[in-house]
Amino acid sequence: MVNDPIADMLTRIRNAIMAKHDDVLVPFSRMKLSTARILKREDFINDYEKVEDKPQSMIRIRLKYIDGQSAILGLERVSKPGLRVYVERHEIPRVYGGLGIAILSTSKGIMTGQEAWHNHTGGEFLCRVW
Repeated sequence: MVNDPIADMLTRIRNAIMAKHDDVLVPFSRMKLSTARILKREDFINDYEKVEDKPQSMIRIRLKYIDGQSAILGLERVSKPGLRVYVERHEIPRVYGGLGIAILSTSKGIMTGQEAWHNHTGGEFLCRVW
């Protein structure tokens, strides 16, 4: 049993990148699917898909490499089960001067920091990706 599923997903992606794997499987949840959707839209991964298996559904994330180097240079979990981090609209950070993204869980769903800023909403600061 995993206490922090988002941190588990980020660690699996990080380990797959270090091992130069083409794809990685993570257990399915709607929050992880929304996070994968954001990574795809922001061009950090090639694609993702839900894989239906009998015991448990999984998400297959196809990693993106440019000239042998991963499109994802870093992943960092910010809000943790022991210390939740919430930000208001004016506190949403810019990751590496706009080169990376902040992923937030808001009352309107999972979105990037820039989308949350445009929607005039804050939320839980899940992670940063660059």
